[in-house]
Order: sequence, then C-alpha cells, then structure tokens
Amino acid sequence: MSIQLGPINGFSKLSKVEKINLLSENYLSSKNGIKTLESFWHDDPEQQRVFDQFSENTITNYFFPYGLCPNVLINDKLYLVPMVIEESSVVAAASKAAKFWLKRGGVKAEIIDTQKEGQVHFLWNGSETLINEIFELNKSKFIEVADLLSENMKKRGGGLIDLRLVNKTSEVKDLYQIHATFNTCDAMGANFINTILEAFGKVLEDLTQDLKEEATIVMAILSNYTPECRVKVSLECDIEQLDTIDSNMSGKEFAVKMKRAVDIANADVYRATTHNKGIFNGVDAVILATGNDFRAVESCGHAYAARDGRYRSLTKCTIDNNKFKFWIELPIAIGTVGGLTALHPMAKISLDMLGRPNAPELMSIAAATGLLQNFAALRSLTTTGIQKGHMKMHLMNILNHLEANDSEREEAVSYFKDRVVSFQAVRDLLQKIRNYQ
Repeated sequence: MSIQLGPINGFSKLSKVEKINLLSENYLSSKNGIKTLESFWHDDPEQQRVFDQFSENTITNYFFPYGLCPNVLINDKLYLVPMVIEESSVVAAASKAAKFWLKRGGVKAEIIDTQKEGQVHFLWNGSETLINEIFELNKSKFIEVADLLSENMKKRGGGLIDLRLVNKTSEVKDLYQIHATFNTCDAMGANFINTILEAFGKVLEDLTQDLKEEATIVMAILSNYTPECRVKVSLECDIEQLDTIDSNMSGKEFAVKMKRAVDIANADVYRATTHNKGIFNGVDAVILATGNDFRAVESCGHAYAARDGRYRSLTKCTIDNNKFKFWIELPIAIGTVGGLTALHPMAKISLDMLGRPNAPELMSIAAATGLLQNFAALRSLTTTGIQKGHMKMHLMNILNHLEANDSEREEAVSYFKDRVVSFQAVRDLLQKIRNYQ
C-alpha cells in the first residue's frame, strides 16, 4: 500500500527523476512503476524535452491511439482524417459512415462565420449615462490600441471587428463589460485576444482614474463561447438511396426511425447528453489529432446546445419531398497555425495529411467527422443496437485485460463472431480454454 504524505514543498523544483523517485517510494504500490513510466519516454531526448515543456511537473507521456478515417468526402474533396481517441468502435463507425456517404454525395459544408469573442469585466458604481459617454467618446482610443497590437494579424486580414459596452448590473451588482469581437484568421487566437483585452482594461482605468467613480477591472479574458464562429455540415440523399442500410427495413422506414431518434434527443435532456457526446466522439478526435483545444470546443458546443434555455440535440433531421437530410451547425473555434499545431510533431503530421487546411476548412473536417459519427451511432441504435458493434470492438480490450495469448485471442474472436460479448462471457471462455489445455 502507498504511504499518504503531507504537503510537498518545492515539488516543481525537483528534477524529473527526483519526482519519479518520490512518486515510486511513497505513492505507488508496485516497484515496477518507475520502469513503466520510463518506458513511455520518447527515444529522442530532444523530442521528449518538447513534450515536457507543454505542461508542468511532467514525468512521462500518456499515449492515445492515433487512427485514420478514410473516404471522408467534403464538398467533393476527399480526406483521410486523423482521429485520436481511445474509445472502441468510434473510428470504425465513422469510417463505415464515411464510406456509405461517399457514393451519396458525401458531406456538404458551409462556413457561417469565424468571429471570436472576448470581454473586459469591470465594476462601475456611477451612472450608466456617464460610463456610456466615456466609452463612446473614447472608442477610438480602444481601437487605436487594438490596431497597434494586431499589426501582423491585420496584414493577414484579421483584427478587431466590433466593440461595445454591455450593462450587466441587473445580474451582478455594478457589473459592466467591454465586449469585443475578433477575426483571428488561421490562429485560434487566445493569446492575441487576451493581450488586447488586457490593454483595453488599462485604457479604461486611465480614462476613469481622475473621476469620483473609478472603473475597477475584474478580469479580461476571451470567451470560449463562440456562436458566430460556426460551420454547417449536412448529409442529404433520396430516400431510396437508404434502402441498403438494413436488410430488414426499407430506406423510408430507416429514415423515419432516424428522424424519430433525433426528435427524442431534441426533446429529452438525458438522451440529448448522450447523443451529443457521440457527436464529440468524432469532433474531439480530430481536434486532438491536430493539436487544438478539445475542451474549449466541447464546452462551447454544449453551451450552444442549450442556447434557448434547454439542452437539445445538436443534429437535426428532416424528411421532405422524398429527401432525407441530416445536418448540424456547430461552433468550432480552432487554428491551424501557432500553439501546439506548430510544436507537436503529430499535429504537424495530421495537418500535412489533411492538405495543410486553413482554419475554416479544419472546422468543416471536424464537424463532418462528428456528423458522420452521429449518423453511425443512430444507424446502430435504430437497427441492430449499439452493443453488437461496440462490444465486438471492445472484445480486444477485454482479452488484453485478461492477458490472453495469441492463440486464445484467435479462438475468442472466432467464438464471439455470432455471440454476445460480455466481460463474464469472455472470462468464462478463457477459463475453459485454459482448463482444456
């Protein structure tokens, strides 16, 4: 058993080896822990140094599978899409859906907009009229500061788009916001936006420092809610083109079932949560593979799903004039330059594989992968059931957990070809095999 220590002082100043030794001696139950941790170090010390500097107190690397989804057709352009995800059946399901839609026109993508938002939150206990006057009369000073700090971004067509004062005093006492809108081109732009917002805060302080009512800056920070940085992706075909989905139902029957499944997710928050999680199985996998921030993208997507005050399905489905249409509008604020996209070697490989896309194109690829994944999940749910395919893929994880050898794996795969997979069933089979041997 591990020993529970008290507070650790100066941990960040320890070397990597010292951190690992402390961990092994006091927190790990197995003495093989050090060997395991070191086995995940990169063979190239220089590459390992790069990984170590991505975060703090790093001692090793944590591997996730890097898979590929072929045949993703978007706006008549074919992609081989990288996906980083550990969940069984996600890549297989997305690949199956991509291949199905390859002969039905693929995914159509449309960029709605690429605006990103940031706010300076400040307290003001003076009159609303006065702070409005101060802001409007000095708006050019804020714009001048933004222009100065965004010289390079402006050369690429980006920069500050809009600036407005927002009164939030009805929700938080004395709270106002300077709400700024930006175009960050192919960069995610977090550091760029935050630098300008902090400069805005200093301008505001200077403008009010000699007044009786001084503005007090609470914080200046970008928002990960970017409803105007949005892409629409859709799948559409004649009902008859769905006839091959399942031998036990017509294309029309399948379309009706799909629409009903989406309607349920739109009406019930319990189903909507799992439904939307499935969408992000695809989206997040692409975001991770390209060195972007999946947490920001997912939190924004969930907020967008609840934008009318009720959490709903992100995908929509219609059957009209013998046409089946399945689509999603999704806010995705990501970049293809700067940050990890320029530092992580696998992110570089991913972007190269995708043809060096710009940010809007990568938005389309991520959203399309999420839509295909959602289609695949609903297809399974409304036909054979989700467990049949998922547990077949999960079989290898179970066999690994039970330390099956190669011959046992081969026999188990054959045995469960037409049987239901469960942990207990796999364990029982291995026990029979081993007893027989």
